[in-house]
Amino acid sequence: MALHPARPNAPGPRRTIDLDRAEALRLLGSVSFGRIVFTELALPTIRPVNHVLDHGGIVIRTHAGGALTSRTRQAGAPGVVVAYEADAIDPETHLGWSVVVTGYAGLVTDPQELARYQELLDPWVGRTMDYAVRIRPDLVTGVRLAPVRS
Repeated sequence: MALHPARPNAPGPRRTIDLDRAEALRLLGSVSFGRIVFTELALPTIRPVNHVLDHGGIVIRTHAGGALTSRTRQAGAPGVVVAYEADAIDPETHLGWSVVVTGYAGLVTDPQELARYQELLDPWVGRTMDYAVRIRPDLVTGVRLAPVRS
């Protein structure tokens, strides 16, 4: 059986417009879902997660047995290198934006901060998520997808 990828009516070519850091972080803060990229067994691993932007950092929740929890626990200062990506792209028009943040991730260890993030960020999965990881955005890039003007 041959696979035929869904090919909606192509809305036409797109151009990319680079976003500055402030606009990229503003857009990132406007959505609650993204993807974190880290290494596991020396290979890239991607996990979909929900997040909150707080005091310039991206915070996600994780659990005791999670691969990211163990990576951040093993890392010394300043943490483990990760990438975080979020986007909002319309499936019909193919217009929208994409933001990628690269930086260091570390466990949130302050009990008051952790309690606050447990209030702010509800996990999507049905398991206990007792940990929080904060990503410090060192490199922030983003693009807006816009139609090519005729």
